[in-house]
Amino acid sequence: MSQGNTEVCSACGVKILRIPTGDRVLFSVGPPGTRATLWARVCQFTQKPGCINKDRDAVGEMKPNDYYQAEL
Repeated sequence: MSQGNTEVCSACGVKILRIPTGDRVLFSVGPPGTRATLWARVCQFTQKPGCINKDRDAVGEMKPNDYYQAEL
């Protein structure tokens, strides 16, 4: 599902804004992130049909802070 420059994932409900400086992922909780953050925290585990973040080229390179960090 998409509307203008915003895509909504039917698998998890996250919104991805397509902007000239790079896609921004709007999570339901917490600050915006990247497609790499979305992949590291959600997409690689869910494997649900309809995921809009399956293109590894669009995901980009993972960074250590893309993964979920449990607060101690």
